[in-house]
Amino acid sequence: MQLPEPTTAAGRAGLAALLAEPARAVVAVDYDGTLAPIVPRPEDARPAQGAVAALAAVARGVGAVVIVTGRPVAAVLQLASLRDVPHLGRLVVLGHYGFERWDAATDEMVTPEVPAGVAQARQELPALLAATGATATGATVEDKESSLVVHTRRAADPHGALAALRAPVTELAERTGLELTPGRFVLELRPPGIDKGSALRGFVAEQRAGSVLFAGDDLGDLPAYAAVEGLRANGIAGVTVCSGSDEVPEVAERADLVVAGPPGVVAFMRALAAAIGSD
Repeated sequence: MQLPEPTTAAGRAGLAALLAEPARAVVAVDYDGTLAPIVPRPEDARPAQGAVAALAAVARGVGAVVIVTGRPVAAVLQLASLRDVPHLGRLVVLGHYGFERWDAATDEMVTPEVPAGVAQARQELPALLAATGATATGATVEDKESSLVVHTRRAADPHGALAALRAPVTELAERTGLELTPGRFVLELRPPGIDKGSALRGFVAEQRAGSVLFAGDDLGDLPAYAAVEGLRANGIAGVTVCSGSDEVPEVAERADLVVAGPPGVVAFMRALAAAIGSD
């Protein structure tokens, strides 16, 4: 596959800078919907075919590759079997939007203490869902330990269930000091002040990167897009890639380049590895 060209001037400049000096580049990707297809059960979200191998190929040629995800680090390591993959020494996983971190080079994991509000919300959320009738319609709760996610994708009426839950879950977030973040048929309760944008900015600064690429698919990835745009304003070239879907058109509208879902991301990463001579 030939490396596709971004549709924006800033994106083209960002990709050109990455190709010119790949050793100074950070390549960052979301997990669900980007590396892995969206599935009804989050615990079944395995990487798309060839995704991990493509990341490994890119990792051999750039300064660093980082997975920035809302999932716990442990879940991503298990689902993607990352500990079993060679040549990932420059891979980092920032889990829970940067709250957790794992480095492939050292196998070291850092997990801070979870704020008390998460435990309180964990106790109250089942009763809240039952009281609104959401549980009976098929809504489920995913416990990420450092955050809680209400899923309505498997509900009889996913859009209606999401709309009905937004107000009571927002009120729960306010009472417990958490932040409510919507996504693709999800409402997530998480500690305030952490998002993919702040995680990405911190990592780029740590790496002293000259360019950055971020690929994502959902509303939770927009802060990372904003981070790339902010870094560009400060002289660090960047490009945003969207793993396109019909569910979240506003993400595609914001991106410099849109590819066709996780298979498109895999093809793009393979082409990027070939372009920098690390395939």
